[in-house]
Amino acid sequence: MTAHADRRTALGAIAGGGLCALGGCVTRTVGSTGAPAPDDAQLASLGLTRIQFERGRAFVAEHLTADLHAHPGHFFVDDDPAPTPLMDSLGPPFAEKSIAAMRAGRVGVVLFAAVADKRLLALSPDKGLAPSRSFRLGEAWADYRRQISIVQKLIAGGAVAPGLSSVGIRAAWRAGKTAAVMAVEGGDFIENDLTRLRMAHDDGVRSISIVHYTNNLIGDIQTDPLPGGRLTALGSAVVREMQRIGLLVDLAHASPAVVQNATAIATRPMMISHTNLAAPGVSHLRLISADVAKAVAATGGVIGSVPSGIGQNTFPEWIDSILRLKDVVGSAHVGIGTDMDANFRPVFTDYALWPAIVAALMAREVSPRDCIAIMGGNFMRMFAESVG
Repeated sequence: MTAHADRRTALGAIAGGGLCALGGCVTRTVGSTGAPAPDDAQLASLGLTRIQFERGRAFVAEHLTADLHAHPGHFFVDDDPAPTPLMDSLGPPFAEKSIAAMRAGRVGVVLFAAVADKRLLALSPDKGLAPSRSFRLGEAWADYRRQISIVQKLIAGGAVAPGLSSVGIRAAWRAGKTAAVMAVEGGDFIENDLTRLRMAHDDGVRSISIVHYTNNLIGDIQTDPLPGGRLTALGSAVVREMQRIGLLVDLAHASPAVVQNATAIATRPMMISHTNLAAPGVSHLRLISADVAKAVAATGGVIGSVPSGIGQNTFPEWIDSILRLKDVVGSAHVGIGTDMDANFRPVFTDYALWPAIVAALMAREVSPRDCIAIMGGNFMRMFAESVG
């Protein structure tokens, strides 16, 4: 292990979380080689036989699959004129390598999530990952533009296809390309200017997580140690405007009250892109209750199961989490949200191994119809209904 990796491990141990899980450090994915097939040791760690994995590869060659939330190759730190110590610890970005692994794993569409409150985040022993200060005037908007321009360049250069509509995503998949749906994790860049939602849509953004690790003008986060507040009046206006113009509302990181408030005014499906259910003996602020999951499902939405190291320590245990979600909300409302390349102690770290997810589901006797839904069909339905 390199000194850089040692520093990442130490930071994670101090805080116990990740960029998208309470209390920890983002960790760089190691091993996204884009290799066409895993070796025997990898298969053993996945709890799969080679025959099972090959079934998974055949599945992803035939069916469009989707990752509801990711930060491929830490693209959001590229071209940063003022990197913070936390983000600087990630090392150089490696988006091209992560995208190559997507192609190797035959991932159909990935939501490339910019990090709206990136400049504010720092680690502390008591709060973990949390804002260290407030935004300066115009700062959030400027950093949004920088991060989105990176994905725009990846698309313009042909590394990924534009994910602007369900029709475009399917066309890209048939051409053998991965589509990138531009997303933003945190609505901080909106400030109190609803016209920025239309501007983001014009930029190519199609999904926004209204909060991340910072309580903002829209609402409160689930990882705030104090009881979560409600969706604000501005937050209600943001949600309504997003649904009016065709931006998918992502309620990941939102407090239970914010989720309930937002889903109560939903006119189109919403999602929680990356989380898991709390369960007996498994409790964490980043996990959600069955009631929260059902509220999102009731909009016609989807909950993406995340392979973080919260309440699960192995890949097979993550499959347990996916099946637990399926039992609570039904197979029509479950998806996969890896939080790739910025997850906390992830149990799945390489897009080249993407077929292993469906292979493991099939090994648990999940039906082909349900596998199609969970691996991408549910997202595509929700995306078409939400984005139009």
